[in-house]
Amino acid sequence: MDEAQLVRFVAGPEGAVTPDIARKLPGRGLWVAARREAVETAARKGLFARAAKAPLKAPADLADQVERLLRARLLAALGLARKAGDLTFGYERVLAAIAAGRAAWLIEAADGSLEGRRKLLAAGRRSTTPPRLLAEFNSSELGLALGAPNVIHTAFLAGRGAERWTTDVGRLAGFRPLFPQE
Repeated sequence: MDEAQLVRFVAGPEGAVTPDIARKLPGRGLWVAARREAVETAARKGLFARAAKAPLKAPADLADQVERLLRARLLAALGLARKAGDLTFGYERVLAAIAAGRAAWLIEAADGSLEGRRKLLAAGRRSTTPPRLLAEFNSSELGLALGAPNVIHTAFLAGRGAERWTTDVGRLAGFRPLFPQE
C-alpha cells in the first residue's frame, strides 16, 4: 500500500501506542491503513504489540486521536498555505480562481450558505480543471486558521502545497465523511 494511504504509529513512553501523523517521531514505525476500522482493529486485537514484538498498549480512543490530529494538521496547513500565497478566500476571489482553473480545492465552511456553495460548484463544473470540495470545517475554525473573521469560501490554489494537503485530506477521509449532506 502506498505510504500516502497509511498512518504511522510509534511506541511511546511506557509502552503506549502514539500516532505519528507528521511521520517524524523517532523509533520503528508501525504502519496501519488510514481507515478508522483498520486502526480500531489493530488496537483491539493487539496487532501493534505483535508488530513491534514488544508489550504495547493502544488506547481505546486511538482512532479518535488520529482523526483529531489529522483535522488539526489540515487546519494548520491552511494557515501556512495562506502565508505562502497558496490560498485565496472570499466569494469573488474564489470564483475568479475557479474560473481561471487555478483552484485545486474548494474549501467551504460547513455552516456556510448552500446557495453560495452551489454557485461555486457550478462554476467549477464549467472549469477545465474542476476543484475538489471539502466542507469539513466550520467558519470559525477556518477563520481561526486563516486569521480572518467569517471565512466561508476558500480556494487552495494548485501547486505542491495543494498536493501535500490532498494526501492528508485522503487520510482523514478514512476516518470521517468530508462532504456535507445536502
